[in-house]
Amino acid sequence: MERSGAALFLASLLLLGGLPGAGYRSLPSAEAAQKAAPAAGNAWEMPAFRLQGLDGAWHRLDEWRGRVILLNFWASWCAPCQYEIRELVGYQSRLGGRGLQILGLGVDEPRRLKNVARTLGINYPVLIADPTGNGKLMRQWGNRTGVIPYNVVIARDGRIAFVHRGPLDRETFERRILPLLDGGIDD
Repeated sequence: MERSGAALFLASLLLLGGLPGAGYRSLPSAEAAQKAAPAAGNAWEMPAFRLQGLDGAWHRLDEWRGRVILLNFWASWCAPCQYEIRELVGYQSRLGGRGLQILGLGVDEPRRLKNVARTLGINYPVLIADPTGNGKLMRQWGNRTGVIPYNVVIARDGRIAFVHRGPLDRETFERRILPLLDGGIDD
């Protein structure tokens, strides 16, 4: 009986949010998410970053200035991240011509990121955020708790329009991000 009780307890823990440190963390309230938003209201006023992409080239965020940018922090070991990436690939395919640019910020080892990118057919740039030093970059973008997936949406004018912890669902994407694509320079 003790063994089945322990198994049931463990299964419940995993279903209700996992073990601490075993992947992504539980989602905070909407109020806490707003408080954690990046300090600067405009991405172009924030400290610039330069990261190497899986393509081997070095990239800066301002390469995509004038587009609606979705910064997606993720890791290979994060199952919700991989689920979300499948949706992001579809959004990039369908909406890239309307000005959407998804940028994956992989907080993992390059080899692992490449495996996931190949397996999931990622069709947008993936930049490598050093897994040992990614905390500073994530905090800079408002993620003080290290929750992934973590998304920051930057409007065409550089305004930080939306910050989202956890997997981005279709309803939220359509309500918060699609309107930013309408009436822009790439329509």
